[in-house]
Amino acid sequence: MMAGRKRKMLAVTVVTAAEQTLNKRKNQTNVTLNVSPIELKKKKCENAQSAETERSHYFSKNGLQQRLGEEFFNQPCIGLAKAFLGKVLVRRCADGAELRGRIVETEAYLGGEDKASHSAGGKRTERNTAMFMKPGTIYVYPIYGIYLCMNVSSEGEGAAVLLRSLEPLQGQPVMRQLRAARRKEGARQLKDKELCNGPSKLCQALNIPRCFDRRDLASDPEVWLERDPDTNPAEPQDIVSAPRIGIESHGEWAKKPWRFYLRGHPCVSVVNKEAERQSPSGNVMNNLGPSDVQSDTGQHNVKMT
Repeated sequence: MMAGRKRKMLAVTVVTAAEQTLNKRKNQTNVTLNVSPIELKKKKCENAQSAETERSHYFSKNGLQQRLGEEFFNQPCIGLAKAFLGKVLVRRCADGAELRGRIVETEAYLGGEDKASHSAGGKRTERNTAMFMKPGTIYVYPIYGIYLCMNVSSEGEGAAVLLRSLEPLQGQPVMRQLRAARRKEGARQLKDKELCNGPSKLCQALNIPRCFDRRDLASDPEVWLERDPDTNPAEPQDIVSAPRIGIESHGEWAKKPWRFYLRGHPCVSVVNKEAERQSPSGNVMNNLGPSDVQSDTGQHNVKMT
């Protein structure tokens, strides 16, 4: 009798537990059904945004991305070249992964009288069209038939800034693979500081293709510029102004101190000790004549360093 009573009590317990589980599932279903499709979609979006914010720390405290818009690019070429320093270039890959690098070196090309510029004399061609488009337009052109350089148009007719070097911040393993694909088999592994320390190297490391030419850096979904919320803007004493590189055949224009880089940064492509001994680049405008400041155009022939 005792054994039979225990079996009966056990059966009742199992049935009760099953009923509780069933009721719990019904309640959960009812709660879900009481939520409108619009609210469900909104909830999914909120969850996705939350996950994206956790994935990257390059967001402000209120969750808004630090992307730079049209107003940032709409400034004179020399000012933009210096303003780029410390900003973060972002490349979103096809799989959603994001590569990031801090800009540490640039060159300004004013065009017009600037004989080193691709738009010297106001000359327009199929290749340099992006230089005459609105500020923030990407100008990608090939050198030596195999390498690419990335530039960004600024305020002024035909003016543009060459991005020379980056400090890798995110996605270094992918950058290393992209660089290795263009190097000889068996070559030594690159150090982080060597991944993007040259204009064509950064195009390889971030997979900047020729088809990015004429795209808008202020609105493109695959490449853009951000402020780094953890870094203050570079001070004049932190910026070195030196002659541009790879334009020696252009005489006096090769001596213009329109290459700018962050003093002491290990990712700078070429350090100029003499320029570093000169006064801070905050005084560079004192070296320019009226025509230099007004003729805002252009770009260059540059060597991969």
